[in-house]
Amino acid sequence: MSWTAFWDLLPISLDWMRWNLFLALIPLSLSIGLFQLAPQRSLVWWLGLVAFVVFLPNAPYILTDVIHLVEEIQGTESLLVNSLVIIPRYVLFILLGFSAYVLSLVNVGLYLKAHALGRWVLPMELGLHGLSAIGVNLGRFDRFNSWDLLVRPGSILLEILQDLTSCRALGFIAIATLVIACLYWVGKQITLALIWRSQTQPPNPPDPST
Repeated sequence: MSWTAFWDLLPISLDWMRWNLFLALIPLSLSIGLFQLAPQRSLVWWLGLVAFVVFLPNAPYILTDVIHLVEEIQGTESLLVNSLVIIPRYVLFILLGFSAYVLSLVNVGLYLKAHALGRWVLPMELGLHGLSAIGVNLGRFDRFNSWDLLVRPGSILLEILQDLTSCRALGFIAIATLVIACLYWVGKQITLALIWRSQTQPPNPPDPST
């Protein structure tokens, strides 16, 4: 495999992949700032929370980019290129993007538990799954962006109301919510297991030679 093909393997090799990954990392960055670093809940904190919810759908949105994988495979005649370049690139791209979603919600859950609000973790997760599915529908089919909620709130509200009366939209939102919830559950178990292992791992024994 040439160096050019190797570089193409990376998810940052295509402009739209780079942009979508950047958007997916915004809610993760906000979750770290809001739920790990922020000392108290101020007005800025609440504004950041709104931004977190608005940008969160960009992470699971990456799952729908699999349609581009189908297009690339159909447009490439080489089985070797498909197997060693295109498919691994999309797997890495989707894994990175959805991992940002998992880590974002895990940060929220740990924050709630730390503040004796553990009973709200499951409702929070289910609610954000549903809102994310609505956001993915708005982005994939209606071509809205997160910032359109600020510049075109009326258009988004009207589109949401129309989607609530559309069998196609409701079906997609229901399926997307289920898929996001299932994939998140798997990712959450892996993440929490890694966190637990890192916290319970005994420290390295002292070097007897020192």
